[in-house]
Amino acid sequence: MTDTVDEVRGVCPRAFEAVRDAFTANFAESRELGARFALTVEGEIVVDLMAGWADRAMTRPFAEATLTPVFSTTKAMASLMIARLVGQGRLSYQARVAELWPAFGAAGKGALTVEQVLSHQAGLCGLEGPMSPADWYDWDCVCARLAAMTPLWPPGSASGYHPVTFGYLAGEIFRRVDGRTLGTALREDVAQPHGLDLWIGLPDTEHGRVAQVRRPPAMPNLGEITEPKRLAFLTRWATPGGVDEATARRAEIPSANGHATAPALARLMAILALDGQLDGEAVLPPTLAAEAGRQRIAGRDLVLPYDMSWGAGFIRNEGLWIYGPGRQTFGHSGWGGSCAFADPERGLSGAYVMNRQSAELIADSRARRLIEAAYTAL
Repeated sequence: MTDTVDEVRGVCPRAFEAVRDAFTANFAESRELGARFALTVEGEIVVDLMAGWADRAMTRPFAEATLTPVFSTTKAMASLMIARLVGQGRLSYQARVAELWPAFGAAGKGALTVEQVLSHQAGLCGLEGPMSPADWYDWDCVCARLAAMTPLWPPGSASGYHPVTFGYLAGEIFRRVDGRTLGTALREDVAQPHGLDLWIGLPDTEHGRVAQVRRPPAMPNLGEITEPKRLAFLTRWATPGGVDEATARRAEIPSANGHATAPALARLMAILALDGQLDGEAVLPPTLAAEAGRQRIAGRDLVLPYDMSWGAGFIRNEGLWIYGPGRQTFGHSGWGGSCAFADPERGLSGAYVMNRQSAELIADSRARRLIEAAYTAL
């Protein structure tokens, strides 16, 4: 590794030279500030490329230790942790949420199952106000609002992406089964044992490693604005805010506040690409990864302007083709461009992180270029 940032650095065998070329092109076209892309085959890192800057002033190189906010790619981490509970026999995807969380059954939500909530069918894609953006940092308050809320469409009839509320729904389900917060369990059960530098709820000791994000120049194109879209994205309180940066980084919001390196995300997704295995250990029992990625609902999403196919918290690749050509591939993307994916047909997984956000919702062309180059190399 060199200390300069005017060139791509990292690991890239000659067979994957097309990936290096694609990564270099993203920088040459002035589309990046700092970025990293990692690819695993059978759980082993085969490509790990980085370049650019970790800060907007361009004084701090984007390095191996740099952590990047990955926004909704966090949902892949959360969904894997829910899958672990299912694999341990402590939770069923078919269980009614109200059986675990009785207050949630209010306002016609009593029949909603865990898998319906994870696949964005609950009709709770945003919170009705008025409220302060800082209210998101009060976990119990948000969960009480969600439990009391009347769904915005008939539960189970359609998907409508839950950008922030997903984390509270999945996190509260997890907490009521396990007793710990989802971020704590991720750290203790998966990240630390396997040396994965990824976090939901970032300790103060790690804050100095975080890349500064350059926001996109415009809001994404959501199509015709409806009430679900307005509550999900366009109210004054649609996203957490109004607190200092350290408080925001500490918050365990399992939908939107993950921090990670690309190799850590790629190796985490290898669990799903390798039928639950990582480093010779069964993180999930056999077939559970496929069950997590199985389609729960498909069709026009009521919040995202796409036809979506949802697994149990995962975006399914079939139909969108944003994670390569695999029909069984699934993963998640994050606001601004990050993504992580697992391809169980090829034993392949990968992740892209960056700190210059685009206005593309789930199909960032920088990531697609890298993924397509990787499959070409295969």
